[in-house]
Amino acid sequence: MEGVRVLLVDDDADLCAMQAEYLASEGFGVDTAFDGEAGVKAALTGQYAAVVLDVMMPKLNGIDALRQIRQQSQVPVIMLTAKGDGVDRIVGLELGADDYIPKPCMPRELVARLRAILRRTRGDEVTNKLQQLGPLVLHPEYRRAEWDGVALDLTNSEFQLLELLLAASGRVLTKHELCERALGRPHTRYDRSVDVHMSNLRQKLGTYTDGRSPIQTVRGVGYQLVGE
Repeated sequence: MEGVRVLLVDDDADLCAMQAEYLASEGFGVDTAFDGEAGVKAALTGQYAAVVLDVMMPKLNGIDALRQIRQQSQVPVIMLTAKGDGVDRIVGLELGADDYIPKPCMPRELVARLRAILRRTRGDEVTNKLQQLGPLVLHPEYRRAEWDGVALDLTNSEFQLLELLLAASGRVLTKHELCERALGRPHTRYDRSVDVHMSNLRQKLGTYTDGRSPIQTVRGVGYQLVGE
């Protein structure tokens, strides 16, 4: 990831320094901010390929910082959450976080998650061919999605999930498949990330004339994208 710049936002200066040193050794450029307000300001400069954002911070917590970032930018964001705090994770995902990592986290895991997100956002794992199902159109080359001609404001993870569903149109994809291929990590028993992202997608997509969502849940299995 030579030349890729990442922003670390965490009030723990020692932890930031350790993570920054490890990321630098892996070829990343790293800047740091130590409170939410400074983190938002830096994240919105457009200089960073990804942002790592802690939830518990002074001045502006990570959840509110993410909310402000998402009002103006779709830069990939990884949230650092307290271990076992499922509420923060779900709220973060609902607001548009691309991934989360429980603290304390190993720098090695952070690097792996960053690389997975950056591979997806750079299009290394997708085709550039336009894809369409009824009113839904995806332009992978530009990471753009439209419903009935209207552009959709999707996070990177939402776009990746939607692209996988569209490529497998009509076939059920399990949560394990979706988590591994779209989020870049294994699906665990109590992980609700895929469910939350799918809920967000349903709200952003339109419905067919009969009121159905194009994203259908197959109970106990996963999700599928269906036509009219």
